[in-house]
Amino acid sequence: MCQHEPPCPTADQPDREAAQPVARDDVAGWARLCNGVYLFHDTGELLPDNSIVAPHRPVGLPGTAA
Repeated sequence: MCQHEPPCPTADQPDREAAQPVARDDVAGWARLCNGVYLFHDTGELLPDNSIVAPHRPVGLPGTAA
């Protein structure tokens, strides 16, 4: 699916969030990455196999809820 050089990480790799966005809706709060992952502003993810990664935003940082 990815046409970038070097290729972006695949959806099953731990660094999958580093893939390039190919579509986004900032109002709705999501981006589709070139590896098929939907990344949400709350840091949750929907993977191409329809599995879900729960939001994993760190807490205790400036601008986040404690």
